[in-house]
Amino acid sequence: MLESRVFRSMAIATALSVGVAVFIAPWRVTAGLLLGGLLALFSHRWLKNSAAVAIHLSTVGGRPQLRLAQFVLRYVVIAAAVFTAYTLDLVSLPAVLAGMSSFVVAIFVEAGREFYFAIIKREENN
Repeated sequence: MLESRVFRSMAIATALSVGVAVFIAPWRVTAGLLLGGLLALFSHRWLKNSAAVAIHLSTVGGRPQLRLAQFVLRYVVIAAAVFTAYTLDLVSLPAVLAGMSSFVVAIFVEAGREFYFAIIKREENN
């Protein structure tokens, strides 16, 4: 449940930033925000699936197949995509980094949501 809310918040943050950038920023910035946001979503999903498999295998007594190489591969794929797009002059590097920060926005949204429910659902101390 939490993971799906964070993923949805990341997608919304990416869509909103790209939607605003289309009207006020150069196309390389818009493309950078889009690429960064998509890479953040990709990385988040890949990490979730890899961790779930590792946890499942360790709980059923199987030999964990998740090695450090899978975590490193994720970063290699992301770095290769950013390097290629930047080398071809298709994106702005700061915009890619800002787009990849959609996870931070999603965590703040979730913290705000939790704070709101903590205030609304609090019990009076009499």
